[in-house]
Amino acid sequence: MQDFIAALPKAELHLHIEGSFEPELMFEIAQRNQIEIPYKTIDEVKKAYQFSCLQDFLDIYYAGAGVLIHEKDFYDLAMAYYQKCYENNVIHTEIMFDPQTHTERGIAFETVINGLQKARLDAKEKWGINSLFIMSYLRHLSEESAFETLKQSLPYKDLITSVGLDSSEMGNPPTKFKNVFEASVKEGYIPVAHAGEEGPADYIWEAIDVLKVARIDHGNRCLEDENLVQEIVKRDLALTVCPLSNLELRNTDVMTNHPLKKLLDKGIKATVNSDDPAYFGGYMNANFESVRQALNLSQEDIITLVKNSFNYSFATDEQKKSYLEKVDEVIADFR
Repeated sequence: MQDFIAALPKAELHLHIEGSFEPELMFEIAQRNQIEIPYKTIDEVKKAYQFSCLQDFLDIYYAGAGVLIHEKDFYDLAMAYYQKCYENNVIHTEIMFDPQTHTERGIAFETVINGLQKARLDAKEKWGINSLFIMSYLRHLSEESAFETLKQSLPYKDLITSVGLDSSEMGNPPTKFKNVFEASVKEGYIPVAHAGEEGPADYIWEAIDVLKVARIDHGNRCLEDENLVQEIVKRDLALTVCPLSNLELRNTDVMTNHPLKKLLDKGIKATVNSDDPAYFGGYMNANFESVRQALNLSQEDIITLVKNSFNYSFATDEQKKSYLEKVDEVIADFR
């Protein structure tokens, strides 16, 4: 099964590029930019990657992102992630980035997007990896700040496929961003949002009914509301589930209690993703392997999860067909 998982081509739909910042690279860029970080060694950085909740993680996440200043920094960050995609056989990835994490520090939107775009082109040429960008609004900031980000993005609209909503969930319901999501959709962006990671099932309802999302990021807590489960199934909405993240942030106490199998059994189109892999201890193959072992997933379960990711990606129909043919070739090899 481990060989099967490794061999399968995969799509990743829930990945924060700032959350793929490995300690070694963080250290290297901090030194290059002569920025003080509160850690003397790479080991100290790794030890700090221990969290008891989402906010613990976000505090260090934003501190780490503070060393990213130049276009080359964003390029190096993205290329390091694409290298992991290549190693994990991820052939399509939908990368979330947080402009406000950088523009709030005085870094130009242009610097961020240009660094990421150059890496995207190089990764496509070097490894054949297809990718698209999801611009995420930070929910702990105001809707006014999100509107400013939307405005800054418009000259680069052809490089961005989707808008998302991330950061501190509790106390920042989706409704807070109703107007900016409406405006974003008018500009042609596809809406997605984090909901039901730490926040209640009500936040998932709001993401669906108010933000009119095309996909739900996390969504684990939908299981607390049977009507919501039925609505998600009826609307054919996929969930981008992040197992190792849920474990590290204590949204799941032990992996054997992870809700992924229950979601599948209820007919929900769940997918597996790595979220912030540098912080949560694993990229795509590690996430698949952890749930496979803990939940005793069958080969058919793994195939379902992999195919869901391609089917519910924002790739073109032609790309999806090609991806799924590649998956079927690997399945045939293993049977």
